[in-house]
Amino acid sequence: MVESKEWYLAAYATGGIPTSDHLKLRTVVVDIDSIPDGHVALETLFISVEPYLRTRLTGLQDGISLYQFQLNQVITGFGAGRVIPSHDSNYKEGDVVLNPFSPVVEYCVTPSRFLRKLDPTNGIPLLDYFNALGPPGFAAWLGIEVLGDPKPGSNVFISAASSAVGLCAGQLAKIRGCRVIGSTGTDEKVKLIEEKFGYDDGFNYNKETDLDAALSKYFPNGIDVYLDNVGGKMLEAVLNHVNPHAGIPLCGMISQYNKVWTEREGVKNLLNMVGKEVKMEGFMISSYLDRFGDFAKQMESYLKDGKIKSKNKINFGIESLLDSLASLFSSTNIGKVVIQVKA
Repeated sequence: MVESKEWYLAAYATGGIPTSDHLKLRTVVVDIDSIPDGHVALETLFISVEPYLRTRLTGLQDGISLYQFQLNQVITGFGAGRVIPSHDSNYKEGDVVLNPFSPVVEYCVTPSRFLRKLDPTNGIPLLDYFNALGPPGFAAWLGIEVLGDPKPGSNVFISAASSAVGLCAGQLAKIRGCRVIGSTGTDEKVKLIEEKFGYDDGFNYNKETDLDAALSKYFPNGIDVYLDNVGGKMLEAVLNHVNPHAGIPLCGMISQYNKVWTEREGVKNLLNMVGKEVKMEGFMISSYLDRFGDFAKQMESYLKDGKIKSKNKINFGIESLLDSLASLFSSTNIGKVVIQVKA
C-alpha cells in the first residue's frame, strides 16, 4: 500500500482559468500489490500540461472537446512513469514507459496495452518525448508536413510561435525552405523565436493596435500557410491576407478556451475563403495515429542531426498543476510545460 496524491475535477469550469474551486488535490491509498493480469503499477515521473486540458473541464459538448471529464473523476494527460510491480511479461520493474492516458497522480495501477516502453540506450532525452517527439511535435508535424504542406519559398505564418507547437512548427517549415513569421505575446519571445529557433521574423501582437496592418507589413506578398493556434481576431485578420489556395490547419484556438461559446469572438470575413479557394481544416492528433510512426522516424532523425531544438519549462511537484495550467494562458509561458512528479 502506498499513499498517492491525485487531482480530480470537483466542479466544472465553464469560463475563466480553472482554480482550486474546480480542480482539487486529494490523497488516496493505492494497492500496488493487487495488480490484475495485463496491468502494471507505475510511479509517475512526469506529466505534460497541455492547453487542450482546459477544454475538457467545461462539462459542455460545444465542439471544443467531445471528451469531457466527469465530476469527481481523476484527470488524465500524457505522462511518463517507472514500473514498480508488473503483471505483464513485457514489462519489468524499473522500465520507464510513456502513458498517453496517464492519470495525474503519484502512483497508479493501469492497463499495460496503452504503454510504450522506452529504450534507455537510444540517446534520446526523456523530455524530448514530451516535446518534439510528443504531442506538441506531432501536432506541429501534422499541421506543417501533412495538412499545410508548404512548398519551398512559401510564406508561412504561425501564431503562438513560442509555444511548444509553435517552436517545432517554425523549424519544420524552415527545413522545407519556407519564409516563416511568428506572432507572440512579448518582445522577449519575439527575440527568442528569431535568434534561437530560426524564424525569419516575428511580432508582439500585444503591441500591434491593428493586426491587419501588421500582417500587411510582414506579409506584403500574402500568406500561403497559416498554422492557427489562437483563433479569434488573429484568424480574422489572416483571412484578409491569404493567397489563393492557401491552407489553414487549425491546431487550436487558445484565445477562446476560457470563454463560453456565446462570448467567443466570431470571424466575420469567412467569405474570403470562397473567392480565394482557401482550405481551412481542424485536426486532432488522435485521428492521425496511423501516421505516428512516420512522424517519429522523421523527427528522431531531425533531433539527432540537430535540425530541431526544443525548450521546456519544468515545474516540480504534483501540487504545481494549477499554476502550470494557468501559465499556458499568460504571456509568461515559453515552450513546453511539464510537471516533474518524481526525481
